[in-house]
Amino acid sequence: MDLSALQHLLSEAAGRRVVCVGDLMIDRFVYGEVTRLSPEAPIPVLARSRELVMLGAAGNVARNIAALGGGVALIGVIGGDTEGHEAIRLVGEEPGVEGYLINDPDRPTTLKTRFVSGNQQLLRVDMEASRAVVGDIEQRLVRTIKDAVDGAGVILISDYGKGVVTDAVIAACLAAAKLTGGKVVVDSKARSFARYGAVDLIKPNALELAHATDLPTETDDQIEAALAHALGLWDAKAILVTRAGKGMSLAVRGEPVRHFRTTPREVFDVSGAGDTTLAALGLAIASDAGMEEAIAFAQLAAGVAVGKAGTSTVSPEELVEATISAHIAPAEAKVATLQRMADEVARWRAKGLRVGFTNGCFDILHKGHVAYLAQARAWCDRLIVGLNSDDSVRALKGEGRPVNDLESRALVLAGLGSVDLVVPFEDQTPMKLIEAARPDVLIKGADYSEEEVVGGKEVRAWGGEVRLAEIVEGYSTAAAIARMSNKAQG
Repeated sequence: MDLSALQHLLSEAAGRRVVCVGDLMIDRFVYGEVTRLSPEAPIPVLARSRELVMLGAAGNVARNIAALGGGVALIGVIGGDTEGHEAIRLVGEEPGVEGYLINDPDRPTTLKTRFVSGNQQLLRVDMEASRAVVGDIEQRLVRTIKDAVDGAGVILISDYGKGVVTDAVIAACLAAAKLTGGKVVVDSKARSFARYGAVDLIKPNALELAHATDLPTETDDQIEAALAHALGLWDAKAILVTRAGKGMSLAVRGEPVRHFRTTPREVFDVSGAGDTTLAALGLAIASDAGMEEAIAFAQLAAGVAVGKAGTSTVSPEELVEATISAHIAPAEAKVATLQRMADEVARWRAKGLRVGFTNGCFDILHKGHVAYLAQARAWCDRLIVGLNSDDSVRALKGEGRPVNDLESRALVLAGLGSVDLVVPFEDQTPMKLIEAARPDVLIKGADYSEEEVVGGKEVRAWGGEVRLAEIVEGYSTAAAIARMSNKAQG
């Protein structure tokens, strides 16, 4: 999807109404560090450092629709427990989400608690009841769907198999969509998809499609055979199968299967990626986008989501940035503003990565610079280089400097494998960048003392360290300029 098409779709999506019906969950992430095993049993001991609580499953679909600029009516069931009150609070804190939460005192609110150390999940503990809702609770769901559907272009069914999506609920969704002219899209963990009837689209992943058809789904040919078989088993008008790094494949009745490739992205956490895909797909369809455009939008959103920790939402700004990044050279993508640096640091920290920072003019890149930056990168997982602007270099070094302009210096630095971000700054010192990045390690050359390093005191105060990198003797920008001058005169 190009930038112009993305911006147009985001504009069309703003304020569009979607109904999301399904299993609402609470996702709790407990983060900490493991440094030893328990003396009681051969299990790791997690020293808890922080905790995040957010809406999951259908709740995460709703969060993503709202984050992308849409409006959503979230219909689900909670228990009369502490987690149910937590769900009400979380829904109330989400702008753009209208909560239609039905209290069933006879069942617990579904809670999934994940324990995480670094970027590794150690354990997940689930509290749930998977029995189908019945009686008055089911009838209240049916009435709520009829009341909430007005003005909605799409009804999304998020069925995690916890009992909310009954046959009566499915029938109510189909009837409501028929009255309003909307579409019904299903994302389900079910073994069979036949019970959803003539919905407009079913969105299984490759493994779910394999389970539902008892056919392999690794290659394009296998996917096509499985989709053809699925259309014979189900009444759905179309099936869109998500295939992780292989993209998506769409089967529409009476048409050949189409495959949509995706640009590979760094994957950190796939939790909630399917919810993000459903949200983006549904919002695009509600915005009258064609299926090809809706799929491209969903792929872009899912690609951003898997690079983030936990069941995260995706913003329009992140989609625009991802689109721009995909169309520029790798070196250019490393040159960042202060705000983008702060956003990248937050993502790195969520992955448990150690952040390093150094700075300089780097006017004429030479062997000494390359060795220095390689040593700095060895002390951290990600290295940020603060780069003096042209005016800043001139103020520090005098007239005639820099020899190379800011753009040239930034791109040469960004081309080094040891450098992860280059952030230009105008001030005489990089203090604003240091305060924004809060690096774990601050690096300068060994021609400084630790007391002379700008930001050293602050970095040590928040628990970081200052390290001095070795200087390669005989290599400096001044020496390089002198040699060029001597050759020119000779």
